[in-house]
Amino acid sequence: MRLLQVFSQLKQNKQGSILLYILIFGSIASFLILSGAATYGIFEHRASQRVHARDSALHVAEAGINYYRWHLAHAPSDFTDGTGEVGPYVHEYTNKDGVVIGHFSLEIDEPLSGSSVVLVRSTGWVDTYPNSKRTIQVRVGFPSLTDYTFLTNEATNFSFTTVVHGPVHSNGEIRFDGTTDSWVDSAEDIQGGGGPKSFWRSPVPPIDFFSITGDLSALRDVADDEGIHLFSSGEEGWHLVFRDALIDIYRVTSRNCYYGEGRWRHRGWRGWYWDGETYCYDIAAEEFVETKAIPDNGAIFVEDDVWVDGVVDGRVTIGAGRFPVQSPYKHIIIQDDITYHENNADDILGLLSQGDILVPHDVPDVMEIHAAMLSQFGKIGREYYYDDLKDTLTIVGAQIDYESGGWKYVNGWGNVISGFVNTNHSYDGNLRYNPPPGFPVGDTYELISWEEL
Repeated sequence: MRLLQVFSQLKQNKQGSILLYILIFGSIASFLILSGAATYGIFEHRASQRVHARDSALHVAEAGINYYRWHLAHAPSDFTDGTGEVGPYVHEYTNKDGVVIGHFSLEIDEPLSGSSVVLVRSTGWVDTYPNSKRTIQVRVGFPSLTDYTFLTNEATNFSFTTVVHGPVHSNGEIRFDGTTDSWVDSAEDIQGGGGPKSFWRSPVPPIDFFSITGDLSALRDVADDEGIHLFSSGEEGWHLVFRDALIDIYRVTSRNCYYGEGRWRHRGWRGWYWDGETYCYDIAAEEFVETKAIPDNGAIFVEDDVWVDGVVDGRVTIGAGRFPVQSPYKHIIIQDDITYHENNADDILGLLSQGDILVPHDVPDVMEIHAAMLSQFGKIGREYYYDDLKDTLTIVGAQIDYESGGWKYVNGWGNVISGFVNTNHSYDGNLRYNPPPGFPVGDTYELISWEEL
């Protein structure tokens, strides 16, 4: 009996010890779980605050962008935040109750010479997490008012062998037999066998041609201010040959002439003679004058006829005219291929003439022109040359003229009988916000790009 009592007592003591152990370790486990949960909760709360701070920093940075776009709308040429000093420019950011909760810092890169594109970087943060910053970069610029592949004030024709990439507008009728991938607009009517006809729109409101024409007098003034100003050559004109960032300048001393539209006739006392047009737009002789670099402001003004060709590395506009404005107007003549050193870059050429912009007789059979061309009172194209056919002309840029020009001439059966048989025209997207110096632009900044750095 006593032995059984001892055994029973030991058994009870063991059960009590186990219960004690359970209580002790259970308390420890509960503490660890609760402290872990609390730590996790604190960590999550802090992480949430950091995420919220980063999100808030982005909103603050966006507020900086919106502020400076507003500033440029009221002061389009102020790139120092009204201070006249070099940035960055730091501003307070307040909540709806007017309490300062953060800041944004602005860095402004003013436009390059001849451009309207402004680069704005805004870095935002909230004051509770000053090291958690977000940066946004945008580009804004004035859109070009010459946002066309073709813009003419008069009626115009497009043949079956013409391909156009980009918008077309005429204040007159359009005969469109070619192919396009953009709008073809006429203030009067559109006819022809081309298409797609779903892109044709007529009548549309006419465009005031003189509201989008360039200001040659302003270009002349800029040329006088560290640009290039060529006065009368005393001979036939000037020839500018671009060699990337350099320009070889020649004085043209004589011209070659070629027959245009007309025919040969015979009279006994006179013999055979040409009865028709004669065009003298080709260089016969010239003399080298000097080599200059493309000016930083991109402005070249010529008070004479000027021939151009070569490869352009930079932003430049060649203006041809004289003041007071009067006929006969000065012409720009594209003597040979004129292309860019690098396509889809910042290489831009503008040809701005009071008179015609022409391609002469002696040019390559396959020719390229990369430029924005604007004739204030004349036409852009190639004259009708007797018994003269070229193969292909490719133009990348814009063609804007007061009178309607042409690159080819067809007979009643639609066959090309003079000029370039095949013509391909493409709009250069760089022209919308980076038109050549002196070309007309709007007066309201538009957003070009947005990115977070």
